[in-house]
Amino acid sequence: MRAARPGDVAAAAELRWRWAEEVHGTPDLALDEFTAGFTAWAARTGSSHRCLVAARCDRVVGMAWLAITPRVPHPRSFERGSGDLQCVYVRPSERGRGVGARLIGAALALARELGLERVTVHSSARAVSAYARGGFEVSPHLLQAETGRPGYAR
Repeated sequence: MRAARPGDVAAAAELRWRWAEEVHGTPDLALDEFTAGFTAWAARTGSSHRCLVAARCDRVVGMAWLAITPRVPHPRSFERGSGDLQCVYVRPSERGRGVGARLIGAALALARELGLERVTVHSSARAVSAYARGGFEVSPHLLQAETGRPGYAR
């Protein structure tokens, strides 16, 4: 596991596209068009979104993104932040080898290094057990509201 290098962003884009294809069917955007937009997005959001990758023989086989959000100051601390683990994906051929678990662990280690108070994750039903093994717990206090944004698909 390592922080993504500039050359890894296109591979991360491909993994994201493959995830969408696996979960939702053929994406609306072609892979090359998505990769170009994704690469531009990653360049703009590097301070708020950190990418970690798993590589085998110099091929990126998995990724995880840690989205970092500043929090409102508290009387005990002005510098506060939280994280959201996003887009954890491992190529199907690499699943069952602990790659996802190592990505989750690396993301939590990065969150600790950054001093984040907590990390949340919005999981698929299939991955809940992997996150639970990695240290995530259900919180009765974390709520969400769907905004119904048109065109949005998880």
